[in-house]
Amino acid sequence: MKQKRIAIIGCGLIGQAWATVFVRSGHHVTLYDKQDGAALQAVVQIRERLVELHEHGLINSSALQRGHDLLTVASTLKSSVSDADYVQENGPENARIKSELTRDIDRWSPPGTPIGSSTSGIPASVYAEQIDGRSRCLVVHPINPPHLIPVVEIVPAPWTSRSVVDEVKGLLDSVGQVPIILKKEIDGFVVNRLQGALLREAFQLLDQGVASREAIDKAICDGLGIRWSLLGPFETIHLNAPGGVADYVHRFGKMYSEMFEHTNEPADWHAVVSAGLEAELIEQQPLAEIGNAQRARDVALMQLLAARLQGKLEYTTDV
Repeated sequence: MKQKRIAIIGCGLIGQAWATVFVRSGHHVTLYDKQDGAALQAVVQIRERLVELHEHGLINSSALQRGHDLLTVASTLKSSVSDADYVQENGPENARIKSELTRDIDRWSPPGTPIGSSTSGIPASVYAEQIDGRSRCLVVHPINPPHLIPVVEIVPAPWTSRSVVDEVKGLLDSVGQVPIILKKEIDGFVVNRLQGALLREAFQLLDQGVASREAIDKAICDGLGIRWSLLGPFETIHLNAPGGVADYVHRFGKMYSEMFEHTNEPADWHAVVSAGLEAELIEQQPLAEIGNAQRARDVALMQLLAARLQGKLEYTTDV
């Protein structure tokens, strides 16, 4: 992709990581933070992140040097966004502050430049409704730290331009991130809702004395988390029954339904499967080839386990 001018507004940990994402891919990044000295200090931290990426073989020497040279600090918000091709706002998780900040960005940035927000849970329809250029405002929520974890949630408001959504997705694809586009706004978006469901159950299991904190943590990091680092929950269960996802739900759906019958509005798994989930998964992974897919999964798991073992050894040595 042609080099772009990226404005990073707010230079805390998320802003620094976003800047790392863009400069390592060759884009020019301008940093702004209203706190005196914060942007200059962020430059130091970003350069340290680039060195770490290079030391671990994640960027080459050329990208390391280029990344150092592509960072600029702006003295005002206006100058930071005045020629930006994309703005990533990382202000406080406060709807009023975010609205005021977005209004200023909208006033001073070129018309049509997408304005993404790193908010973890405030929909654009809340903070951008009164913005003149609201059609270019959307949530672009990373997972911390975004220079290491690639998934980014793109959450448009009902009025966000489709061309803006497509432009942001294309930019994120080009810098090695993994954008997922939500079809509609929802509190917490997707990642935090999934994490929240797991945390809710983890806290409940601990509170009820079912298992220790250590056991619950191990259930994820040495169990479910290993598979989930390769396959999502739907892909996982599709490969965990001979007849795919419909077979899995037939075998275990009743168990899960009874397990969580106390929750509000539980989804009808059979209906979701019939409504398109099974067809989508079979198109991606035909039932006749599940055996081959399982073997490929197992090879990938062995490679992952070998890397984890080495990582654990190095972590133990460092400590």
